[in-house]
Amino acid sequence: MQRFEGRVALITGGSRGIGLAIAHRLVAEGASVVITGRKQEALDAAVAELGASHASAVAGKADDGDHRAAVYAHIAERHSRLDHLVNNAGINPAYGPALEIDPAMARKVLEVNVIAALEWTRGAVAAGLSRSIVNVSSISALSAAPGIAFYGVSKAALINLTIQLAHELAPGIRVNAVAPAVIKTAFARALYEGREAQVAAEYPLKRLGVPDDVAGPVTFLLSDDAAWITGQTLLIDGGGSIRPAG
Repeated sequence: MQRFEGRVALITGGSRGIGLAIAHRLVAEGASVVITGRKQEALDAAVAELGASHASAVAGKADDGDHRAAVYAHIAERHSRLDHLVNNAGINPAYGPALEIDPAMARKVLEVNVIAALEWTRGAVAAGLSRSIVNVSSISALSAAPGIAFYGVSKAALINLTIQLAHELAPGIRVNAVAPAVIKTAFARALYEGREAQVAAEYPLKRLGVPDDVAGPVTFLLSDDAAWITGQTLLIDGGGSIRPAG
């Protein structure tokens, strides 16, 4: 299938994990991708994996306005178009109860996980974004999330932002979100390392997710196969949300 032939996608946080898996799926279906991330070396390695004829990268912090401007200038120069945006960049620098998070840290989490997603979207629309957006939220947005409580708060805000943007950008641009449970990435390692079997046993499908488990649904939501879907959040949780109570 070449659902993205001739199209251009921007993926924030695309140098590894879920973002890189999404980039691979889009390239495999004909897209050109621009990925972002903080570390140039990791981005260079990702571009080498994806193929320099299909991918390019710009290094910087997701919440840095100058970085965002540089990314959109790069897209204009290299592609002269933008079809899809994936807001995948996120941080979780603080573990523990929401009541214990340092206020400065809470603001930083919101800046990267919510405000930056809004600003990436604003910039994409100004750059001529023509088709669809997917925001990568988290299952922690939908219930109590011990240990990552304020991260869950930020991801809940991202889900509501998805709804607001879907309304504001319709009918020309669709906006959806995904909410993964525990995915085996370096980002989520603290949630399963040393007890993977125990964590996996909590899911009806009896395994943790892997980046490709998220990349497939994201690619679907970006594609024309989802042409009548907007403002929705798709749970990707190995069945965790259907566990019997008690």
